[in-house]
Amino acid sequence: MSGSERKIRALREILQKPGNNTCADCGAPDPEWASCSLGVFICLACSGIHRNIQEISKVKSVGLSHWEDQELEFMAKNGNEPTKKIYEATVPVYYYKPNHKDCQVLREQWIRAKYERKEFSEAGRNLIYEEGTRDGMLMKRGRDNGQFLNRRFVLSEREGTLKYFTKFDAKDPKAVIKVDTINATFKPEKIGNPNGLQITYLKAYSTRNIFVYHDSSKEIVDWFNSIRAVQLHYLKVAFPGATDAELVPKLTRNFLKEGYMEKTGPRQTEGFKKRWFTLDHRRLMYFKDPLDAFAKGEVFLGNKDHGYQIFPGLPSGTHHNGSWQHGITIKTPERCFLFTCETEEDQESWMKHFSDVMSAPMSPQEFAMEATFRHKH
Repeated sequence: MSGSERKIRALREILQKPGNNTCADCGAPDPEWASCSLGVFICLACSGIHRNIQEISKVKSVGLSHWEDQELEFMAKNGNEPTKKIYEATVPVYYYKPNHKDCQVLREQWIRAKYERKEFSEAGRNLIYEEGTRDGMLMKRGRDNGQFLNRRFVLSEREGTLKYFTKFDAKDPKAVIKVDTINATFKPEKIGNPNGLQITYLKAYSTRNIFVYHDSSKEIVDWFNSIRAVQLHYLKVAFPGATDAELVPKLTRNFLKEGYMEKTGPRQTEGFKKRWFTLDHRRLMYFKDPLDAFAKGEVFLGNKDHGYQIFPGLPSGTHHNGSWQHGITIKTPERCFLFTCETEEDQESWMKHFSDVMSAPMSPQEFAMEATFRHKH
């Protein structure tokens, strides 16, 4: 056996150790790269981020690079689990730890926060997300003209609000958003900017979207985690007996699914029209355009034991003029909603998500949301 073959075999053995079979930073399976200076195994996508912090991380391929004996010894001695105990020792519960499906900006700032800024290596550090207030400028998309303009945003833990102002020195905010109604999720492709963040909130029981970005990826991720920190503080006051594990799922969350479907109106004789749909847990919202400020309509998805059902296909006799053939029928206690998907694969994906939501038990807050929804609609 040659020296290089021996080293590759040694690396493969180290990879079998617990924790080394997934990326140390995003959890992607079967990492084929490593940082031989940090002692962690990482995926291809995260290795690209590590290469941009060369003063801290030296990246090598598990199967293709030349490895020195001392580098192998270092990897064997360290590895993902022991290294996480150092660099992730004090990650706050509100801090969003990205996974391999998350966008580049989240993963990059997580990696930099861990290894470059060492934010989570020692207890008692004053983290920027926990200052209780944040005041700064973000580029915000205009509701009517689609132009991005500089707007001042102010986040306040004491008030439990996020405000934005059309002018920096304006006395009155354009909007006051309660943090308990906020969802924030990164949508770079939809917004057309790698640092694009979609902030969704409730305004008079209707969902409102605003789209923002900042040229600095650190700045936009700092805003994101600061919102989560303020939300957690608010929830701890509102639910004093709740554990962190119970509260963290109530912070910002990714949408379950987004994409186009066609739908018809309540009489089910109107033409099917193409709409952009967003499934945010129990709220299925539809928009004429993906970047619309307000949803054209919403469907509340309750539990299957309370009159909510889903079926493939459309009811027989449905007047269907659309070009998409793969139907879905959602039955609520009030009415049926009819949709069509472009492909069978899309239909199956939407059906699975709807079914999962309807199978999940409802919380007291969701029953209250359902009652409000029925009253409004």
